[in-house]
Parts: sequence; C-alpha cells; structure tokens
Amino acid sequence: MTAYETIFVRRSARRYDKKALNERDLADIRQFLDSAKQLTGQSARFEIVNADKLRGCAAPHAVLAFAGDGDAAALNIGYALQGLDLYAQSRGLGSLWMGMAKPVEKREDYRCLLAFGKTDAPFRAGEQDFKRKSVWEISNEDNAVARAARLAPSAANFQPWKLDFSPGKVTVRYNGQGIGKLLVGGLQMIDLGIVLKYVELALEHEGKKAAITARGSGKSFAVEAAYT
Repeated sequence: MTAYETIFVRRSARRYDKKALNERDLADIRQFLDSAKQLTGQSARFEIVNADKLRGCAAPHAVLAFAGDGDAAALNIGYALQGLDLYAQSRGLGSLWMGMAKPVEKREDYRCLLAFGKTDAPFRAGEQDFKRKSVWEISNEDNAVARAARLAPSAANFQPWKLDFSPGKVTVRYNGQGIGKLLVGGLQMIDLGIVLKYVELALEHEGKKAAITARGSGKSFAVEAAYT
C-alpha cells in the first residue's frame, strides 16, 4: 500500500502490543527517518526511543522530534513525521501523534513525538469512517486534493486549516480559533505541516510536482504549494 492509499484507511492507534519491535523493523523505521524529506531551510532531528524513556506513552516506541523555535520549524516537523506516520501504517504498524506524552529527560529543543508499535487496531474501511469537517469547511474547492487533505489528523481533531485553490497553486492557511486554539497549545503549526504532507501526496498522485514555500507568522502564516 502506498502512502497516498494509506491516507484513506489510516487510523490513530491507541492500543499496542507492549513487546518491542524486532531490530529489522526498527532499522527500517530508522532508515526512513534518515532519508525523510524535510522542507527547504529546515533540519529537524529525530530520535527513536523506547517506552521506558517516556512519560504517558502507550506504545513501545516513539520518535522524538527536536527543532528550533518558530512556525516554519514546527511546520517542518509535522510535514516530515506525517510521512513516517503513513509509512509505518502502510507496513501494518500502528502510530499515534501524542501531544501530552513527554520524554523523561527534559531537553530544550524537544517539540513533540510520534508513537508507534504493533497493534491489532484495524484500518478504517474508507473515507466514510472518518469524523472530519466537510470539504467545503476546509477548502474553496471540492477536488481530489481537498478530499485527501480533509482526512489529515490534527490535535483534538480541530483541523485548523483552510485550503485556497487558484490556477497552479494551493495555499494552506492556519484557521484555528476559539477554544480549540487554547486546548491544543503550540501544536497548530505542526498540524499545518501534517495537512501539507497530504496535499503534496495528493498532488503527486495526480502527476503534479509541488514547490513549497512558507510565509508570514502567527495568524498570517501560510504555505503555498505551486504545482505543474
């Protein structure tokens, strides 16, 4: 199953086999991380740790993400790690973004983690199994890219983004507000990176190549994917 195909059946796994993965599976995850695509100008670091190095993690393993401050750095983490999330699930593993879990050892540049391991949680049967906003709530067009993007995971499932399509370009803007913004803390830009990965994969599935640029900050932060 490809990363794009996994979008439509992916499930956030919340129960796991506590047994550690074998070294072959872990090496495969490490290899993917080592070659994970990151956004231009960004260089997040990723580290695989076992559950005994974490607080509040239900899975046997997690990938810790480390980066500097700023919206672009957070965007890049979401973008890069969502690639791993889809890859792990395409291989039959479970995965879960965990905003509340933390590493035991405090490190100033730690930003978030993605938990993973074996699970018996089944894939979704299809788009009808997702609880998400409608396409028109998150996009100015109903098309294949928007339909893939609406399935992206986000903190507390708030989906704080808006897609604006114009000829040869799709712009992804932060659209979080109200109590949702307060509840998810500093995860909004990571969420924006997650949906950006879905946008890119959907464009690639249609045979288009996207050039991604980020601009602005805070409420005015936006990402443009120009494609041909």
